Amino acid sequence: MKPSIFVVEDDPDISRLVRHHLEGAGFSVKLFATGNAVVADSERQRPALFILDIMVPGKDGLELCRQIRQTPALAPIPVIFLTAKSGEADRILGLELGADDYIPKPFSPRELVARVKAVLRRFERPLSQSPMRIGEIEIDPGAMTLTVRGQPVTTTATEFRLLDYFARHLGRVFTRDQLLDSVWRDTAYVTPRSVDVYVRRIREKIEPDPENPRYLKTVRGAGYRFEAAK
Repeated sequence: MKPSIFVVEDDPDISRLVRHHLEGAGFSVKLFATGNAVVADSERQRPALFILDIMVPGKDGLELCRQIRQTPALAPIPVIFLTAKSGEADRILGLELGADDYIPKPFSPRELVARVKAVLRRFERPLSQSPMRIGEIEIDPGAMTLTVRGQPVTTTATEFRLLDYFARHLGRVFTRDQLLDSVWRDTAYVTPRSVDVYVRRIREKIEPDPENPRYLKTVRGAGYRFEAAK
């Protein structure tokens, strides 16, 4: 069965171009000209990945990404923004909302296919199956579930993989480049700044006070270290 990709794009020429190249690469593609019906359709038929334009009629891509990440059944599904909003601030905002990649227009269709495959490969790698508990945090890689202070917490797959990697290397300091190589692996399209965004998002989910983290510490001039809270 072909992996299904939902594409939200209001320009019919771009939609046809994206569909042609993704279908040629072995994917099934469903097109949406607005964001209004995407979540409801996704809950009936879960896609393998979303590609979202930001500036579309109705519910825009940013709001749609936010809603996907707030819907437990859809939150783990990767999201790629494909948009004319190409500034660094736009990219960081997209990542902070939960995107897994951000591709500015104009774009190369071959590069788009390569980045879709890179994101999906990141999600296919098996995790260690043994659950663990660190302080108030419980991580179950087999089920890909996170529990914090007794409450289930929704994460994206990238967030979960990064947290799992930190937790299995307690006390070790990692540079951003080391984390990219170990967690993302396909690093041609990911910047070290992305690591900072994901660390901030993880802190918001696991720390009692994200501004004064107990678990995920910054080591100034070096990188990040995960440690058991005292």
